Amino acid sequence: MIHNIDPVFDENSEILILGSFPSVKSREYGFFYGHKQNRFWKVTASVFGCKVPQTVEEKKDFLLKNHIALWDVIAECEISASADSSIKNAAANDIGIILNSAKIKAIFVNGKTAEKYYNKYILPKTGISAVCLPSTSPANAAQSVEKLSEKWKAEISRIIR
Repeated sequence: MIHNIDPVFDENSEILILGSFPSVKSREYGFFYGHKQNRFWKVTASVFGCKVPQTVEEKKDFLLKNHIALWDVIAECEISASADSSIKNAAANDIGIILNSAKIKAIFVNGKTAEKYYNKYILPKTGISAVCLPSTSPANAAQSVEKLSEKWKAEISRIIR
């Protein structure tokens, strides 16, 4: 599978959030976190005190207004459906595209799989450590939207603002 969603960022982006690889629903939807059960948009809207964006255009506007760059660690891989645990033969995206264009102050990864592949493929190239945030995936059912929001806000606020 080849990643089919372009990164979202501009020269004012201050934080970079990286997922692992788009789910089947996200690939069909054509944008990040397209599965209705993924809590990414609810959590980030809560963290930044905004209403939850609904359309792709609203999501892009939300990201840019809040100085967030968004992409994934993996550019291509073998994957069974949306199961991160099945990822094989991964190749990383070149986040230098973002780092060379924006004012990134911190990099966050959404979950342990993104952290694993970030540390394996990207950290050696950039030398920039990423902060691992708890996954917003529906597979992380032990965490409520409220708990995820608290944890995300604490980590992001510690570094930004």
